[in-house]
Amino acid sequence: MPLFLNDDQVMLKDSAQSFIAEQAPVSHMRALRDTNNADGFSRDLWRQFADMGFTGILIGEDEGGLGLGHVEAGIVLEEIGRNLAPSPFLTTAVAAVAALSGTPHAERYFPGILRGDLVAALAIDEGAKHRASVGLRAERSGNGFRLTGAKQFVVHGHVADMMIVAARTAGGPDDAAGVTLFAVDRGAAGLAPAPERLADASIAARVSFDGVEVDADAVIGEVDNGRDPLGRLLRAGRVGASAELLGVGSGAMDMTVSYLKERKQFGVRIGSFQALQHRAAHLYSEMEVARAAVLKAQQLLDAADATTNDAVSVAKAMSAMAATLAVQEGVQMHGGIGMTDEYDIGFYMKRGRVLAEMFGDANFHADQLARAAGY
Repeated sequence: MPLFLNDDQVMLKDSAQSFIAEQAPVSHMRALRDTNNADGFSRDLWRQFADMGFTGILIGEDEGGLGLGHVEAGIVLEEIGRNLAPSPFLTTAVAAVAALSGTPHAERYFPGILRGDLVAALAIDEGAKHRASVGLRAERSGNGFRLTGAKQFVVHGHVADMMIVAARTAGGPDDAAGVTLFAVDRGAAGLAPAPERLADASIAARVSFDGVEVDADAVIGEVDNGRDPLGRLLRAGRVGASAELLGVGSGAMDMTVSYLKERKQFGVRIGSFQALQHRAAHLYSEMEVARAAVLKAQQLLDAADATTNDAVSVAKAMSAMAATLAVQEGVQMHGGIGMTDEYDIGFYMKRGRVLAEMFGDANFHADQLARAAGY
C-alpha cells in the first residue's frame, strides 16, 4: 500500500480544505465559545457537512452514502483538526456509523446522519481514563433491558439524538465476554446527562442511567457479544481521532513556522536562529512519521487486515505524541504571546489535549501493543 493519496483522495482533500477553512476557521470555534453556545457546535455547519456529502463517507452507496473508507474520512478529520472546527463528525459519521453498519439500526439512523439532522454520542468510558472495563449493568426486564450506572466523557451527550451505550449483561467489569451494545434514544426515562465544558471549549457529559428501559430491538449486534461492534466503533474512533490530531499538530506547526519567518529580534528574523531551526526540523520529522503511521492504519482498516488493531494503536499513540510536541513547541516559540487568549496557538494545545485522551492516550496504546506482543 503506497503511503500517499491517490488522485480522487487529493480532490477530496482540496474540497474539504477549502470548505472547512472558509466555513469553520478558528474564529468560528472562538465565537461559539465566547457566546457560550449550549450545543458546543453549529447545527447549521453540521447540515452543510451533509450537503457536501461528508457525513456519508463511510455509509454504503446502497444506503445513500458515498461508500468510501477511513482514508477519506481521515482527510476530512485532518481539516477539522487544522481549523479546530467543532463538529460531531468523529463521533457520529465515523465511530457510530462503524458500529451500526451491517445492523438493523443502520436503516433507522443512517438517513438522519446523511441529512445532518442526527447527532450520535458514545457512552463508553466510566473512569478517569479510557479502559476496556465495562461496569454499567443491563438487566433483563420484560421484553428488554434496564440500564443502571453511569458513563462520563460522553462528547455531545447532552444534545445527542441517540447514544451508543456499552453495558454489562454478564460477568464482571473486566471480563471480555458479557458486554452488550445498546442504541438509546434521546429523552429515555431515567437518562440524565450533565454537560461540562472541556478545556478546548467543547462539551461532554457525565450521563447517569437510572433504570433506563430499552426493548430488545435496542441491542446492537448480539447480547453478551458486544465486543465486536464495540471493536469496530473503537478502531474507527481511534484512527479518526489520530487523523484529527494530525490536523491539530499540522495547524500548530504551520502557525509556528510562519511566526518564525516574521518575528524579529535583534533586527533579524528568529527563524534564522539555528537552535529554533533544529527544533522546527525535528517537529517536522515527527509529524511526518506520525502521518505515515495514521495513513497505514487507515489503509489496513479499510482492507480489514488482521494487523489493524496494532496499527491503530501505533497511529493513536504516535499522532498524540507528535501533536503534543507541535503545540508545546508552538507555544514556546511564540514566547509570551503564545500564552494569551487573543492568539490562536493556545487553542491548538487545548484541542490536542482533549483528543489525546479520547479513545485512549499514548500510554494506553503503548500498553496495548506490549500486551499484544506478550509482555
